[in-house]
Amino acid sequence: MMIQRNIQKTLLNMARQFKAVAVTGPRQSGKTTLCRQSFPHLPYVSLENPDERGRADRDPRGFLQRFPDGGVFDEVQRVPDLFSYLQEVLDDETRPGRYILTGSQQFGVMAHISQSLAGRVGLLALLPFSAAELQDAGHFPDTWPEALFRGGYPPLVDQGIDPQFWLNAYLATYVERDVRQIVNVQDTSLFQRFLGLCAGSIGQLFNASRIGNDCGLNHGTVSKWFSILESSYIAFRLPPHHRNFRKRLVKTPKLYFWDTGLAIQLLGIETPEQLATHPLRGALFENWIIVELMKIRLNQGKRPRHSFWRNNTGLEVDLLVDVAGSLCPVEIKSGMTLTSDWFTGLHRWMELAGGTAINPCLVYGGDVGSTEAGIQVLPWHALAQPEHLPEPLG
Repeated sequence: MMIQRNIQKTLLNMARQFKAVAVTGPRQSGKTTLCRQSFPHLPYVSLENPDERGRADRDPRGFLQRFPDGGVFDEVQRVPDLFSYLQEVLDDETRPGRYILTGSQQFGVMAHISQSLAGRVGLLALLPFSAAELQDAGHFPDTWPEALFRGGYPPLVDQGIDPQFWLNAYLATYVERDVRQIVNVQDTSLFQRFLGLCAGSIGQLFNASRIGNDCGLNHGTVSKWFSILESSYIAFRLPPHHRNFRKRLVKTPKLYFWDTGLAIQLLGIETPEQLATHPLRGALFENWIIVELMKIRLNQGKRPRHSFWRNNTGLEVDLLVDVAGSLCPVEIKSGMTLTSDWFTGLHRWMELAGGTAINPCLVYGGDVGSTEAGIQVLPWHALAQPEHLPEPLG
């Protein structure tokens, strides 16, 4: 069954305004299916295909002439020289939506677009299925450990493959193929260990020296390798909020994964039941909530404006959502039973933030929503219905 992607409306709208649209995202997130389904009138070519890639490499201008009315070019970062020739074509073109480009290496695609196609291309990022998409298709899990364990990659839903089998194969293929495309990593087993250490650091401040010490890498190599994870949509760094509120702030970003299923496999967790009692259950739950809220904005074609806040005394807010200078604080707890101390940090932060604070929320692992002392309490599954979330979360 084809699951409707929430980003499709945004993609079609953008294609009516830009001459070309680029859709980036991790491998197997559904980019090809989305673009071919959305633009069935455009011819499709995969630049992963060695024959097609060779033609585009040898004669970019001739390659483009095969598609006088445009086309869907998959994994376009594989032919970097093509971007300059696309610029010539687009500059002579007035029709919108002529070329749809996809790429699974974010920084590679973005670098070439900024050099050659700035202002000519609309940009979108497609992540694995969101909670809302799974809910609409009748595939949303009954418990949050199940939701985190499976993650959102389409083959796990469309084909019903065992998450352990598929995700482990995905990781092996990722290291052997994608990592080697971006940088020359000689010791793939060491890179796998690095990946596992990153998964073990979810929700923590990014500390390149500590990760390096644990796997025998210098600071520079850790930073370089983490940039690979960012480029290929495996992991990301959540920035700290910069506003001071008269307190000294932590200025180091936090580490998270784009898909909790991948992180869970790296941690060696084999069942949702093991996840429910794992020491990192809280960090993984926090990871899932943050990414689901970011997916809502990305599917609308908006840049995520999310950060966290922590001062030097340990006061922290898990997530801040910035809306035109106003800040919505979100506390995230994996427990199923509300306790009064969960609200302490939010109340103290609201006092510091004053008039900049709006709509404080607490998202937890239970099933019942409520309002407690001016703070909206949201059950974990509320993220499957973003239209009912308070502003600015939905």
